[in-house]
Amino acid sequence: MSPDVPLLNDYKKDFFLKRFPQTVLGGPRLKLGYYAPPYIYVNQIILFLMPCALGGIGTLLYQLGILEDYYTAALSGGLMLFTAFVIQFTSLYARNKSVMVERILTTDILAEEDEHEFTSCAGAETIKFLIPGKKYIANTVFHSVLAGLVCGLGTWYLLPKRITLLYGSAGGTIVLVFFGWITLCTGEYSLIVNTAIETATFQTQDTYEITPLMRPLYIFFFVSVDLAHRFMVNVPALEQMNQILHILFIFLPFLWALGTLPPPDALFLWAMEQVLEFGLGGSSMSTHPRLLIMFIVSVGTAITSYFIPSTVGVVLFMTGLGFLLSLNLSEMGFIFKCSITRHRVGTKSKALPSGSEKQLTWKECLFYIMILVLALLESILLHHFACCSQISKNSPQAIVGYILMVLLITLWILREIQSVYIFGIFRNPFYPKDVQTVTLFLEKQARLMKIGVVRRILLNLVSPFAMIAFLSLDTSLQGLHSVSVSIGFTRAFRMVWQNTENALLETVIVSAVHLLISSTDVWWNRSLDTGIRLLLVGVIHDRLIQFISKLQFAVTVLLASWMEKNRRKSTTPLCILNIVFSPFVLVFIAFSTLLSSPLLPLFTLPLFLVGFPRPTQSWPGVVGTAACVCADTVYYYQMVPGLTAALQSAMVAGSLGLLLPGSHYLGRFQDRLIWIMILERGYTYCCINIKGLELQETSCHTAEARRVDEVFEGAFEQEYTRICSINEHFGNVLTPCTVLPVKLYSDAKTVLSGIIDSHDNLREFKGDLVKVLVWILVQYCSRRSNMQENVHKTENKGKASLIILPALNTSPQTQSPDDTDSLNSEISDNWSDDIFGDEPTTKKGKEEKDQLKVLQSINLPIPGSVESQSVDDHSTGKVPENSLYKAVLVGYPAVDKGKQEDMVYIPLMEFNCSHSHLLSLPEEWMSNCLPNSKMREMSSLFPEEWYQFVLRQLECFHLEDNVPNVLEEIAKDMVLKDFYVRAVMTCYCSLFGVDSTDPSPSHILRVYNGVLPWSVALDWLTEKPELFQLALKAFRYTLKLMIDKASLGPIEDFKELTNCLEEYESDWYIGVVSDEKWKEAILQEKPCLFSLGYDPNMGVYTGRVLTLQELLIQVGKLNTEAVRGQWANLSWELLYATNDDEERYSIQAHPLLLRNLTVQAADPPLGYPIYSSKPIRIHLY
Repeated sequence: MSPDVPLLNDYKKDFFLKRFPQTVLGGPRLKLGYYAPPYIYVNQIILFLMPCALGGIGTLLYQLGILEDYYTAALSGGLMLFTAFVIQFTSLYARNKSVMVERILTTDILAEEDEHEFTSCAGAETIKFLIPGKKYIANTVFHSVLAGLVCGLGTWYLLPKRITLLYGSAGGTIVLVFFGWITLCTGEYSLIVNTAIETATFQTQDTYEITPLMRPLYIFFFVSVDLAHRFMVNVPALEQMNQILHILFIFLPFLWALGTLPPPDALFLWAMEQVLEFGLGGSSMSTHPRLLIMFIVSVGTAITSYFIPSTVGVVLFMTGLGFLLSLNLSEMGFIFKCSITRHRVGTKSKALPSGSEKQLTWKECLFYIMILVLALLESILLHHFACCSQISKNSPQAIVGYILMVLLITLWILREIQSVYIFGIFRNPFYPKDVQTVTLFLEKQARLMKIGVVRRILLNLVSPFAMIAFLSLDTSLQGLHSVSVSIGFTRAFRMVWQNTENALLETVIVSAVHLLISSTDVWWNRSLDTGIRLLLVGVIHDRLIQFISKLQFAVTVLLASWMEKNRRKSTTPLCILNIVFSPFVLVFIAFSTLLSSPLLPLFTLPLFLVGFPRPTQSWPGVVGTAACVCADTVYYYQMVPGLTAALQSAMVAGSLGLLLPGSHYLGRFQDRLIWIMILERGYTYCCINIKGLELQETSCHTAEARRVDEVFEGAFEQEYTRICSINEHFGNVLTPCTVLPVKLYSDAKTVLSGIIDSHDNLREFKGDLVKVLVWILVQYCSRRSNMQENVHKTENKGKASLIILPALNTSPQTQSPDDTDSLNSEISDNWSDDIFGDEPTTKKGKEEKDQLKVLQSINLPIPGSVESQSVDDHSTGKVPENSLYKAVLVGYPAVDKGKQEDMVYIPLMEFNCSHSHLLSLPEEWMSNCLPNSKMREMSSLFPEEWYQFVLRQLECFHLEDNVPNVLEEIAKDMVLKDFYVRAVMTCYCSLFGVDSTDPSPSHILRVYNGVLPWSVALDWLTEKPELFQLALKAFRYTLKLMIDKASLGPIEDFKELTNCLEEYESDWYIGVVSDEKWKEAILQEKPCLFSLGYDPNMGVYTGRVLTLQELLIQVGKLNTEAVRGQWANLSWELLYATNDDEERYSIQAHPLLLRNLTVQAADPPLGYPIYSSKPIRIHLY
């Protein structure tokens, strides 16, 4: 990386220096970057201090004893309400007075840089600049009322007498009151005057004007604690909290400016996730509506359990609801809805969609019902008969605790031996070594899969029932339950199913502590019941894991900055400061861990801030709805179903470690990078999102992809001599887990130098093209005949036969056109073999001609051929198989389908064989466009022996007669052969022109891409789109045949050539990458694909071959906090600092942090994955 890469360019640096003071002060723009009259700044200062002045009036009256505190708050709030309405309606009047009304629909960054012309102190332009106003009238009223409440309650909150009573210090009161009013002024200015651009930005656009509510929301929270302290006397904890919050209140502007406090929308989602996960035993959800619904239902469950009077009923309710809420209820609801629909409609055989059938069946529903019944029976029997009031080491609950300890150790061992590394450090001696092929890997992994089955049974069946026994035997459920019992045990009974492994660990810790500390005098045993103990252990365990992960991420950032030699001079002071002030860095990490918010490395440097708390998904949008779709997206579409199945096996076996919502995994295969995120986790299911990163190899992308390859190669492809080797890339944010066998396309590119430019190959190419054209046309006519036969039999079943008039024994008259002197004049002079020039485009096909047209003359330059206009098959019907004539209707009106009228057919040509019409070409393909002399010359190239061989090989006729004899007769039909000669050689001339010279490689490439040289034959061909596609297909098949012959050897006989073409037809798609049919072939999983290309940098022709096969995808687990931290910086850098420079420092490649790949994987518009799946649910059984 170049040392000249700036963190912020000069323009963005000036922009940031103007924006940040505005954020700190809550909206006043005191640094504009251009000249403004002094009254602009004076007006902003007056508006900023207005709440302080109005609140000061009430405070003064209170201090003088004239008003009580609540009257003081009402007076200040009323004055602020009136002032807010005046400010808002003044802004509205100024906007209406303007010639052009400007409404700020979105945050326009460029508008902030516009220079305004101010005419007067109270002019319309000045008012619009100072007070932009609200987008909606409702917000104008709501924000004004809210401003009055904030000022009134803030005045009450900052009354000097009240603060003096709280702290007993006059000096402290002065400081708190002064800076407290600064905080209030920043909140009020942002609410009613000009909204500040917050560093804590969650949404890319503030559509509903939520940002102005952010600062008043936190002010209300601080005031609410003070009000609670006022009205709830003698609560020491509340008084201490109020004292602490009064001190924190004056630091709110700095917390807002640093982006530590979340905006309202992110705060709401984060709070629901935290309460649902740690307070109610649930999991973060894959979508925000699911999160809201699950939160409401879970809260209702806890409240309901509190009001159940019977302890038996409480145990049954908690056990049943805990199990049901841990299931994927959306799938069960879908099945129930479909079953009801089928019952109402009355369909008997109609099944569910295939995707739902694969996800959930009735057998699985029956399994869940059995588990639920057994859990209810176990809990009620143990609670009623086996629960004892005495707590001892020999009690039934203690015995179950010992069993749980054994289960925890066993499950941990069985999970760790499934992955390539133990603890991410030591090489697993049981994992297959040197894994490079699917067959070898599956053979070596067979024993591990058997162990995975044992682990699955212990995890899904044995462990939950053992934990239910532990909880049912607890003495806390025997007496009258309290709020703590309802919350704690509601969470515990649900965690048993929702996250069995974590619940098992928590239960073992609580049981072990209980066995070690059996004294009832200890606070742990005296004041807390088992449910609350489990809750506390769960929170501590989660925060401890986060702290370790954040600490590892901070050390990695520190090492990454030190390793960059080009920037070592600038990063060395930061590294030294981090070491010297390491205690403060640890405090930042601890505070970030406490809030469960990302640790934000500013510009990905070792300059750490505490990011604002946000949901697990990190982004506000719906998962899978946005991606930068391109031509390469189709490869991920094809891969995802197989990858999902492979992930299911790996997750069930435990190869991917502990599955927690918010975990990230990275998969690698050739040039493909797959980003996997766990969104939701429940009993026997997991919800994930799969993203595909770009395939184009930029410098940053290539550098990090190379390091990913090195990490995986060191884990899976390297031979280890020692039993437990060390992970050489332990400091990387990526830790290898396992390899997954997936059916996907391998991509191979070859240089065709020496093949496509060989004169011998090009000479053979022309002869092979004629043969391939013959084969393709015969196959097409054969399939066409079969389809027509089937349609004819279906439509005319039960109908009388058509009446055909006897044939007239009149021989057709031929009329030859005048031969031109030179056919070379038909070829445009602008056709060139220079592939670097502008490619000529083929002339578009003309509009379809009228179905019925009187033929003025019949032009039959070759005996046995006929030129006529096609008649709609549906209007005229079909000629019966026993007809010996080929007829065309002339001048007769169209007949409605299904009607039978007297038909008159004029026989024009008689085949030598009665069955030749089965292989006859479409009539419009029989017309003439080349002179007779040229056609006679070209007909010598027609391979008659090959033509007869192809006909004799047909096996698709359903005739009562002897098929081989019929095919022999058809092959000897000279009239039919003449039709094929004319069509084949005309197509040949369209592709090569009329010259006899060998084609050049550039000509091959142009025609392969569908760009043909202009000629009369091309005009004729483009009028027949179906024939044009067949000719182009034959050309591409011939090119592939030429490459195969050069690589594998020559074709020995006709049989081998037929087999080769049949393989192309069934197993290959040969075309252009940019075609839609290429994408369709990939989605249909065609076994092989081929395309021809040209590399202008190397000046060589290339062939690209995609082969569908089962291959190994290497998967590793990413440091979750590293991803969250870098995404938090990305959000801050792009949404606040607007640093969208494509060469900025924070997007540069780094082998330890994988910065570029992490930025790519972010949701658009900040990231740019080319594929993002909707939430995919995987069943873990």
